Formats: sequence, C-alpha cells, structure tokens
Amino acid sequence: MTMRCALLVVCLLGAAASAGEKPCITYKAPVGEEDDRPVATSITVGPQGSDYAFKVDFNKEPWGEACKNRCAMATIFLDTDNDKRTGLKLPPAENGKDAPETGADLAVIVHGTRIYKSESSLGTLKIKVKQFGEDATSADQGTELIEMDARTDTERLNPVDKTVYLLVDANIGTLPSSPKIRVIYHPPDTKPLVGFAKGLNAPGANRVEIFKEGKLTNPAKKKKKDYETY
Repeated sequence: MTMRCALLVVCLLGAAASAGEKPCITYKAPVGEEDDRPVATSITVGPQGSDYAFKVDFNKEPWGEACKNRCAMATIFLDTDNDKRTGLKLPPAENGKDAPETGADLAVIVHGTRIYKSESSLGTLKIKVKQFGEDATSADQGTELIEMDARTDTERLNPVDKTVYLLVDANIGTLPSSPKIRVIYHPPDTKPLVGFAKGLNAPGANRVEIFKEGKLTNPAKKKKKDYETY
C-alpha cells in the first residue's frame, strides 16, 4: 500500500479510528461454496463531525475480478436516534416482538457490481444510502439520498483489499440524531445481528478532516438525489 493510500485510509476512519472504536458487530461467516457472495464479518461505525464513518470488513474481496458477478450485496441499517418509534416500521414477528430493523432511519447498501461496455465489463463498488420515513413499512421503501462509486467518489469511499472505508454525510436528508446509534446487519441465512455505537451527539464527535492530494481538506457534500426507492 502506498503512503498516500495509507494516509487516506487512516483519515477516512476519522474519529472512529482515532478513538480506538471497536466493531459494533462481528460475524464469523460459515465455510461456504467458492462462488458464495462476500459476507461482512466486522462492522465499525463512529461519528466524524457531521458524518458517519464506517469500516466494513468482508470475508473476501467484496468487488472486482475475484468475485466476478457474485460480489458483495450487504445492507447495514442505522437507527440514528436509537428510537424504534421513528423510521422503518416492519410488521412484528410471530412472537409479537418488533423486527430488529424496526426503527432504522438509514440504510447503507454495499454492492459490488460490474459496468458493462459493448464487449467488456469493469468491476466497481457502489454505495447507496437511503432514509426511511414514518410511512416506510418495508426495507424496499425509502428515499435514496446518495449513491457513490469507488472509482469516482474517492473522498468518501475507499475499498482496500477485503475492507471498505466509507463516510456518509448525516446532513443529507432529515435524520434524527442521538449520543447512541443502533446498528443492524442481517447475514444470509441467519438471524439479524444488532450492535450499538456512538452517535453524532456523543462526546468527542469533533470535526475531522481527510487527506487529499497532500492537503487536509473537508470532503465534498453530496447532493440529494430524486429517487424514492432502491
């Protein structure tokens, strides 16, 4: 890894890394078939100024030639105010309890995919972020806030080997905030996993800059998209 890349990776973690944040979710992926999609095995989330900083580790490279057409497709839900009364409203389970994703205000979708051009294709990693309003009763509903591509959005998205580093601007949309957030990830063929992390209102959620072209600069703010669903 080059010195510049290493600096970028460290800075993308922002406050979460500097504060020594531990993963809020860990998962030991079972031994599967060679063509199984990559699965997230560790998720770290923390505040970086007005952003949420993510470090997501996979059991194998989440995009590129290694996984070809069977790359990562992982959704991470955030309950940004740790309040199940706001955000996504899923039907209760058979035992009457709320689904773990109920209350999620934000979904971050990590998708390894390919761009096709005439007789060739190129692998890339895309991130889609959407917000759930009070009327959302399905994870398929929601307002898409931003879409990022690893090849063009290097200020905010940086995949390195099996790890994805990501910054999500919390000022886009109308997200509630709290000192604590709830994080939900549902691995394939198993029950959802739930963890907790520091929110934007937590002590120490200070403004942190990232490294770009030899200078410390603020990441550009993404414009809100007009899509309603993903």
